[in-house]
Amino acid sequence: MSPGSSDTGLQRLAQPGSYTDDWGSVWEVGEPGIIGEVKSPALAEWPALATFQPPWELVRDRDLAHANRNCASSDSFMLSPACARPFERLQFLRGTENTFIDLADRRPEIFKLTEMIHEFYLADVRNWARSEVDGVFLMDDWGANNALLIDPKIWREIFKPLYRDYCDLIHAAGKFVFFHSDGNIEAIYGDLVEIGVDAINSQLFCMNIEELAKRYKGRITFWGEIDRQHVLPFGSPDDVRAAVRRVRNALDDGTGGVIAQCEWGKDNSKDNIEAVFRAWLD
Repeated sequence: MSPGSSDTGLQRLAQPGSYTDDWGSVWEVGEPGIIGEVKSPALAEWPALATFQPPWELVRDRDLAHANRNCASSDSFMLSPACARPFERLQFLRGTENTFIDLADRRPEIFKLTEMIHEFYLADVRNWARSEVDGVFLMDDWGANNALLIDPKIWREIFKPLYRDYCDLIHAAGKFVFFHSDGNIEAIYGDLVEIGVDAINSQLFCMNIEELAKRYKGRITFWGEIDRQHVLPFGSPDDVRAAVRRVRNALDDGTGGVIAQCEWGKDNSKDNIEAVFRAWLD
């Protein structure tokens, strides 16, 4: 999980050491180019919530002129930075363990904080929806390797309505919704389709790709990817090409619906990364 380019400068990711993000949480970055971890959450103790406010100045002072100029000068599809991530923001503010306990215990404070975060992100999504970008990018990492991180019933009760609000705003402006989530999110794939997500970037190789195709092909765009846990870091270019063929055979019927994409780590070989995109061009 990362702070997000819309509220924390990416240059900080290249600077080992600690820094305080725009929401008041302290991060520790261990090496250049690595995202780092929250070591001191701003709301580790609930009494601090009484005086807490989101960094509204980020929304108020957001200057979209540069983005709009880029859109005007390009015929490429233009996507906003990640601008809404309520589940991850809860973790950044409370700490991951506290967040899971709060949700399980249904602490009143977690609902109040979620609403504050949601109002902030609604305002930021509204900003981007008024801009000239073609798509607005949402994200939250919801899956472990084998299952969702929380009970899907809790997800549907608390978080699904938030994403629906974002999707409705974005679609009302005539734009597309792009959503990223790591891990096995099979349990909520259908929900994301239902609320109007247009393209999902997910770890396909944590799930049954063929089953996803059977259920959702033609109903959503699959935005990548290729296995970055095993194939990209440890496989050969032949393994990479085979992985691309699997994705293509399952999801691409020649009429669209798949975006060739992969995410790679800093130690992945250049040959494997090139093999991904060459295989898509074959």
